[in-house]
Amino acid sequence: MSKNRIIVTSVVIEGRTKAAVARDYGVTYRWVHTLVTRYLTGGWDAIEPQSRRPKTSPSRISASLEAEILQLRHELTAAGHDAEPHTIATHLHRHHGTTPAVSTVWKTLKRHGLITAQPKKRPRSSYLRFEAELPNETWQSDFTHWKLANGTGMEILTFLDDHSRLALSVTAYRVVTVTHVLAEFRTTVAQYGPPVSTLTDNGLVFTTRVRQGRNTFENELNLLGIDQKNGRPNHPQTQGKVERFQQTLKNWLTKQPRADTIEELQQQLNTFTDYYNTVRPHRSLDRTTPVEAYTARGKATPAGTDGHWRIRDDRIDESGVVTLRYNSRLHHIGIGRAHKGERIRLLIHNRDIRIINTRTGELLRELTLDPEIDYQPQKTQNALPKESEM
Repeated sequence: MSKNRIIVTSVVIEGRTKAAVARDYGVTYRWVHTLVTRYLTGGWDAIEPQSRRPKTSPSRISASLEAEILQLRHELTAAGHDAEPHTIATHLHRHHGTTPAVSTVWKTLKRHGLITAQPKKRPRSSYLRFEAELPNETWQSDFTHWKLANGTGMEILTFLDDHSRLALSVTAYRVVTVTHVLAEFRTTVAQYGPPVSTLTDNGLVFTTRVRQGRNTFENELNLLGIDQKNGRPNHPQTQGKVERFQQTLKNWLTKQPRADTIEELQQQLNTFTDYYNTVRPHRSLDRTTPVEAYTARGKATPAGTDGHWRIRDDRIDESGVVTLRYNSRLHHIGIGRAHKGERIRLLIHNRDIRIINTRTGELLRELTLDPEIDYQPQKTQNALPKESEM
């Protein structure tokens, strides 16, 4: 028997006063009176604890909207797209012009067991984020690995605008080389204009500074006056936006049939890139799309430069030649056996080179390097004339 029944029994059956019962059972006189009244009008069931749930829920969404939320969740997840509450809310707004609060979408998914708790996930407030102020202020680039249906390994190269997250170029290769990087960079520049800077890791397809030289991609950036930035080794967070894009891309690819050929894979990449740029709402962009963010502001442009300058000291070898690396390719410059063993200084401006004898100060040769040939012969149009010819 419940306490409420004992209280009612004490008053109605036993005949005790309500004040005495309230004092003995540690409740208020008003509560004893309420229980007795409920019993007299509704019987024993009326004195049992009542549900506190409101009889109506004016703020609850309709059954049709709840079904639409669940359908969107299913469709986006099945297609490999982002299906978080913010994304669903944005799609609902596009369809209807109005939308329930993100928290309402979250509660709906939670009620149906579609929210997975992530207790170890760091809160967003703990991240220090950087975002370029303008489109084309910085382009991030990286490549990631993927396999065809037969297990053949492929590499996917991406250029991504830091400000808008616009996927500027997403291309598949058997193996990404510096030639591919340079070609895609040039194609992307032709379409979107040059960036002020690039941000990549220290892969050799992006930089060969560890080898004390520049590859073709680095020389291209230098000639265009584009600042090259590289993240710290083993610190991919520096290129976090392109890394996150690649994760999103691969989540989507996982949901698709495996491509049999590189051409099929490229078609899948094109399909995803179009969806990502023009349809998918981006949480970091206040739920707008990358193409909307990219076109909303004017583009940044490089300030320009007068090229790459450097000075190098060397010694002429026994065959009268000195070597110089340009665009990751070693070139041999003929000076003459008469100068073998001499200490020299090379004054280099892009491909224009002056070679000086450091002992006498004599200018031994002046030339414009031809990057298409390994050996730069002495008798060229840009070689200095001999004294007998002057």
